[in-house]
Amino acid sequence: MGQDQTKLQIEKGLRLYQSNQTDKALNVWTNVLWKTSDPGGKFRVLGCLITAHSEMGKYKDMLKYALTQIDTAREMEDPDYLTEGYLNLARSNEKLCDFQKTVSYCKTCLNMQGTTVSLQLNGQVCLSMGNAYLGLSVFQKALESYEKALRYAHNNDDKMLECRVCCSLGNIYVHLKLVNDYGKGWSLKYRAMSQYHMSVAYRKLERLPDAMECCEESMKIALQHGDRPLQALCLLNFADIHRCRSDGDKAFPRYESAMSIMTEIGNRLGQSQVYLGVAKCWLLQKELDKALESLQRAQELADGMGNKLCSLKVHSLSEGIYRTRGQQEELREQVVKFLQCVEELELYCGMCLQTNGTKGCPKCFKSSMKPGFV
Repeated sequence: MGQDQTKLQIEKGLRLYQSNQTDKALNVWTNVLWKTSDPGGKFRVLGCLITAHSEMGKYKDMLKYALTQIDTAREMEDPDYLTEGYLNLARSNEKLCDFQKTVSYCKTCLNMQGTTVSLQLNGQVCLSMGNAYLGLSVFQKALESYEKALRYAHNNDDKMLECRVCCSLGNIYVHLKLVNDYGKGWSLKYRAMSQYHMSVAYRKLERLPDAMECCEESMKIALQHGDRPLQALCLLNFADIHRCRSDGDKAFPRYESAMSIMTEIGNRLGQSQVYLGVAKCWLLQKELDKALESLQRAQELADGMGNKLCSLKVHSLSEGIYRTRGQQEELREQVVKFLQCVEELELYCGMCLQTNGTKGCPKCFKSSMKPGFV
């Protein structure tokens, strides 16, 4: 297949994909991949396949195509293609929660300065690096990476990147408990993402009707576009909203549905969040053994990812359970582990510089952080 024919087939696949004929688009691109003799065309069609499989939540396939793409870039010995290839490798590993690899590949991208695409891609690289640092609970570096990404978005007038960075910034502040006309021109896909993050923020603020409305809007768009990863996040948030309403009968089935998709797509971070939510549900029903079982599973996932924030939440909830039961030895163990996490994460009060966990500062009655986080 020659260059011109390869280009035409790639464009045909894009038209099919944009009209939600995903299977037909994938068939076109797969045929191009096997038939083309043009390295540049092969690289581009691999990029299409990477994007499609990312949006479908098929992250293992995404990684497979990313590895093939980087091999193609190396054969071409073109620094522009190499930079883009390493970015796709970083994204693939980010989706699979291999955050250390993500950081490594992002650093490789940023070290390849001087390429013609570096200025266009650096913002996306910084976003992926920020997401990886957030996954590793390294909040200061995550925030710095997001701020760099946002500067690139503003300098290049990249509204799509700006939307993604804003959602990630909202996510980091929700994680740390710091807490609409903007974005009217965004595409439906990014509007769905922003609605989801707004829903989470509303839930944290206990504005549950608003949270439900935003989440329903996000889920509607996610279903229309077959966005499995976003569907899983919406289901998790629906479950959390029902839990906040003390409605376990509605919460548990949604946790189960969220877990099914999270497992299918390989989102270990999402799985750990599901187990934390389920544990809180069991606590509401005074089922302490079942709560501990869920917390143990969340801890195993957190250890595998290196996510210390999840570990901190596990130890905090476990501490409360053992305190209720009067199991002093287990209680002391959880307190020690909790404080170790606080120290490692540098979660200090900005007023008195003491480590006070999630309860706020007993001296200044503030729930602040070390300077630099706020």
